[in-house]
Amino acid sequence: MRVIIQPSYRTKEARRHWAQTLDRRVPFRRQRYAEVLSPAERAELDAEHPDGQAHFWGATAQHDRKMDTLEAEDFVLLTGQKHVRGIGAVGCFLRNDELARRLWSPDPARCLWRNVYTFRTFCPVTIPYERVWALPGFTTGDNFMGLRFLNMEKSVTIVAGLGITELLASEHGQASPAPDLAAGT
Repeated sequence: MRVIIQPSYRTKEARRHWAQTLDRRVPFRRQRYAEVLSPAERAELDAEHPDGQAHFWGATAQHDRKMDTLEAEDFVLLTGQKHVRGIGAVGCFLRNDELARRLWSPDPARCLWRNVYTFRTFCPVTIPYERVWALPGFTTGDNFMGLRFLNMEKSVTIVAGLGITELLASEHGQASPAPDLAAGT
């Protein structure tokens, strides 16, 4: 189990992508998506998400090497506007350019989020960066720019310090109104 911190809410485009694949689950068996999945990708998605729907997120090609180390059940903290905006446990990882285009319809002049992954469980939250900064090993004023895979020590610290396991267990993989965790857990 690792924690990945991924900026995901700062720009207008990122917020649009968020609305498309995190505010709602995507029915990946629909032809629009299913026709660009390999048989192995379809089988992996079906095994992880038997109801045919999942929350999706992604990372650009510049992060291919890091994303190759992503594993099921890693935790991702999605950040933006000086808050952790969502927390999820990774389900599947796919590198599929065409699926990314269909999920997010990116501006052709911008980077494509080709490293696509799903969340086994996902919870929208509102946790100010100050809560993270207060944890041992984190730096006040760090705005978490860029995709960051935390080492084991920081991963354990943040999981315990923010109560991530308990938070996701209580969500049962369903998006709901974002809990305001500014005051603590």
